[in-house]
Amino acid sequence: MDGAPSAPIAPLAPSAPAAPLAGRRIHLVSLGCPKNRVDSELLLGQAVAAGWELTARPEDAGLLVVNTCAFLQDSVKESVDVILALGDIKAAHPGAKLVVAGCLSQRHAADLGTSLPEVDAFLGTGEYGDVAGRLGLRDPAGPLASGVVVGATKKPRPAWLPDHLEPRFVAPDSFTTYLKIAEGCSQGCTFCIIPKLRGPQRSRAVADCVAEARQLVARGVVELCLVAQDLTHYGEDFGDPDALAKLVRALGAVEGLRWVRLMYAYPHNVTDALVMAIAETENCCKYIDMPLQHAADPVLKAMGRLHDRRSTEALLERLFARVPGLVFRTTLLVGHPGETERDFAELLDFVRAWRLHRVGCFAYSREDGTLAARQAGQLPTAVKKARQSELMGVQATIAAAHQRAMIGREVEVLVEGLSDETDLLLQGRTQGQAPDIDGVVYLNDAPADIGRAQMRRVRITEAHTHDLVGCVVG
Repeated sequence: MDGAPSAPIAPLAPSAPAAPLAGRRIHLVSLGCPKNRVDSELLLGQAVAAGWELTARPEDAGLLVVNTCAFLQDSVKESVDVILALGDIKAAHPGAKLVVAGCLSQRHAADLGTSLPEVDAFLGTGEYGDVAGRLGLRDPAGPLASGVVVGATKKPRPAWLPDHLEPRFVAPDSFTTYLKIAEGCSQGCTFCIIPKLRGPQRSRAVADCVAEARQLVARGVVELCLVAQDLTHYGEDFGDPDALAKLVRALGAVEGLRWVRLMYAYPHNVTDALVMAIAETENCCKYIDMPLQHAADPVLKAMGRLHDRRSTEALLERLFARVPGLVFRTTLLVGHPGETERDFAELLDFVRAWRLHRVGCFAYSREDGTLAARQAGQLPTAVKKARQSELMGVQATIAAAHQRAMIGREVEVLVEGLSDETDLLLQGRTQGQAPDIDGVVYLNDAPADIGRAQMRRVRITEAHTHDLVGCVVG
């Protein structure tokens, strides 16, 4: 697989005005990150607007869709496994169609048509804007009426950018969701394939993002997680380096929006205006997700990152000083080509010194199409895995201390409903717990009148590796 972008897709069936169409069902599997989830919801929004019914059972669907991830080889494998499983279901149900969308199509279009013959169509990351037209979803004769398999030659980099006018399917009972404020990435990190899959950074207007936020709140959403490939470069492509700060403050004025959370923020473009917006905007969670990747300057340079240890530490000092109670999440990458024992030791020193609340660590994966794949000094898998394990062992002790420090504190918790572990407990999250990645708070002896999406004051009584336990106060 050479990572070539996918082909332009000609309409596979004539478009027609949307109308309710009985008996047509779509089943979609969304893989990868929350940004991909937003794309899946936009795809489903077009299908529902064209008269399609959603089904959780692939056996009942006339159209099977996989929105894929291809960031790492592990995610490629997961995507292919899901495609093959749905291919088996399609084979048992004559007339069903199978579509593969997203990053896998964008990255490996030149090979997919022959290696996955069970797939009827491939949609690259630039094709989400007109899924209904591309797949003929408005045609009463059914999708892919012509049977054309698409996506076999090179095409320009994606340029699609959604706005608040596009239909988006968000589950009716969702009160936490994601607001994607930009698409693509213009950074040059040597280990990353994303700019080739998603194209250059394209930011939405502040007013457009706020309009979508108001729509989501009107549908019951109380927490919005702001996401982009590169959150802190939002607005730079239209000449406003303080656009993210302006957006945070504007979302602070959206009635009914209780929490705004910042995720995927790069460290080298955090302005004073943004720091103050986080600190001063009441509904902005005192939480930031910032992938630092490393702390040793030689490795950061080899990665193509635009910060060094000195600037990183200055930023951390500024954030913790100006945003009281800030919870800081980061991801680190070990085993990058050329990383020495000394470099790794410096990273461990950084982790021990700063005692950050939440740290994830990945072992470097050599990805075709990236600059790092051609760099000298590739490390054995065993070395990379050992470094990952050692770093996470150090962080486990730090994280446990942060968890224990919560005991006895009273915190605001967003109640999510019944626990994933047992129907005997409710669960929720604090501002310092992002959905799906940071653990939860289990609620003991919760009052009978407690409901989903409520904010309640909770006293923490127990701390575990990832989760907390507490009781509702008052």
